[in-house]
Amino acid sequence: MTVLVTGAAGFIGFHVSRALLARGERVVGVDNLNDYYDVRLKEARLERLAAEPGFAFLRLDIAEEGSIAALAGREPAIDRIVHLAAQAGVLYSITNPAAYIRDNIQGQHVLLELCRCLGRLRHFVYASSSSVYGGNRKLPFSIADRVDEPVSLYAATKRADELISHTYSHLFRIPATGLRFFTVYGPWGRPDMAMFIFTKAILAGEPIRLFNYGNMRRDFSYIDDVVAGVLAVLERPPPEGDAAPHRLYNLGHHRAEELRHLVELIERATGRKAIVELAAMPPGDVPETFADIEASVRDFGFAPRTPLEEGVPRFVDWYRDYHGL
Repeated sequence: MTVLVTGAAGFIGFHVSRALLARGERVVGVDNLNDYYDVRLKEARLERLAAEPGFAFLRLDIAEEGSIAALAGREPAIDRIVHLAAQAGVLYSITNPAAYIRDNIQGQHVLLELCRCLGRLRHFVYASSSSVYGGNRKLPFSIADRVDEPVSLYAATKRADELISHTYSHLFRIPATGLRFFTVYGPWGRPDMAMFIFTKAILAGEPIRLFNYGNMRRDFSYIDDVVAGVLAVLERPPPEGDAAPHRLYNLGHHRAEELRHLVELIERATGRKAIVELAAMPPGDVPETFADIEASVRDFGFAPRTPLEEGVPRFVDWYRDYHGL
């Protein structure tokens, strides 16, 4: 059978596709290769996937209903979907909100309609975000927490995705699971994330900005741990007997790290000293994220194993190798 991975040229999509291929699955990858960040990085990821037996790539826009609906006829063996394609980034949602409504909400709807067309789908797993917790002050963030006060449009679209998916699951018996990712990082990571931005600047001798005057904490999740979680979830759809076979889980490391500690680790891995500038909190951002992963551990054995002290050097090594430094 076949797994459809949307956003296959993206950071998490690339790693999930590689892991599926490594265990002998056939993967159909979909991506529109938009220019939110350097397309050459996406193309380099795809080049490596294309070298793997069992991988097929289609350049498609997930928000274009006709193109995605045609997959049901073109790839009738699809029995599982990992939907990771989305317009990412909190700050960009302030300047280009239309992209988030289109790609995140309309795109989610189009993929759920594809699930209906496929009929026999075993599981629809999709990306949500820790951003849905908004300004919640209770830590760690739990799946049981209320999430009806988002502080960014990006967060609002991800919460909308969860609600729409729950409704489709209830009405059409689509087994679906949403995963709230917490600051995923690692080799082949996104250039708009702090790990990439800080490493690039420190190696170039350029200043970095620490928001909220450095008083920020993040639950950094290493990519290999997250991928293991995604694959474990994929094989465990919600029970058919549920009123709505739809569940939500956190995928994080269950540890909130000081942003200053991240900078120290990058300094150590690069052998360079950071030039630090302190700045106010930008709109839509939050001072701390921290995942409660009790349900993920209980239901599918999620076990994050990579501490930041190991993950940061791995990222820096990849960054240097990729850029020939």
